[in-house]
Amino acid sequence: MPELPEVETIRRDLTKVILGKKITNIEVLHKAPVKDGVKKFQEALKDKVIKKIDRVGKLMMLELSSGNFLLVHLKMTGQLIYQNKKNLIAGGHSFSSFDITDLPNKYTWVIWSFSDGSKLYFNDMRKFGYLKIVDKKQKEKIVAKYGAEPLTKIFTLNKFLEILDKRNAPIKSVLLNQALIAGIGNIYADEVCFAAGVFPATKASSLDRAEKIKLFKAINSILKKAIKYKGTTFKNYLSAHGRKGNFADFLQVYGRDKEKCFRCVQGVIANKKIGGRSSRYCPVCQKVVG
Repeated sequence: MPELPEVETIRRDLTKVILGKKITNIEVLHKAPVKDGVKKFQEALKDKVIKKIDRVGKLMMLELSSGNFLLVHLKMTGQLIYQNKKNLIAGGHSFSSFDITDLPNKYTWVIWSFSDGSKLYFNDMRKFGYLKIVDKKQKEKIVAKYGAEPLTKIFTLNKFLEILDKRNAPIKSVLLNQALIAGIGNIYADEVCFAAGVFPATKASSLDRAEKIKLFKAINSILKKAIKYKGTTFKNYLSAHGRKGNFADFLQVYGRDKEKCFRCVQGVIANKKIGGRSSRYCPVCQKVVG
């Protein structure tokens, strides 16, 4: 699943190519991702101009000239691909099973056509992603359900300490809770815990102040660096310009099961289920508790 750095990269890339464009046609090939009903969805988008693209956590919000918003959540395998008349491709995800330039393909569910002849495709192999039209008040209610987002003014050390206070859940689960902290997923939660030297199953409330400060600093530094390198690429993530994210080159534990730890060179990266999620850690660098 694309996390904050990946979705932010897509938001920035798409802003460069679709802002100010008028939607002239909306083709829905599969109704599963459309949450409003196909007819209502098409009517809400027809002849509307994209004014701005915002984001909260992993959710993208496209502001329309009507004052409404198109919400786009890519979930596990969602993909947005922009294609202009010169066949310049811009995408959200790629899958090894087909050429990203082959559009539409068997995973294409919605196609937006713009007045200049360019198109935007929404693909989703697993059909978990969704598209939804909301008005301003509805959007604000949805945004209000998200927690503090890293790299914003509201995400201060005091706010982070407040979030962790009296939380008996594992710190990994707290980091993944979108109602508490918006945008962190499995990849960056593992990397943050490793950087701070904290075992991911440790109860948040049991951490001392020094550990909490290390976590806070790690969240901001790792996410900032991940955005700089346009996210983490494995088999299914591309930036919206078709570029692979390069942060995978800096991963310390995620995706490195049974490999030697880069830091201590003694520990072997282990994998443990925490809150139903696979969690990677170094048993030497991150003191195992419980």
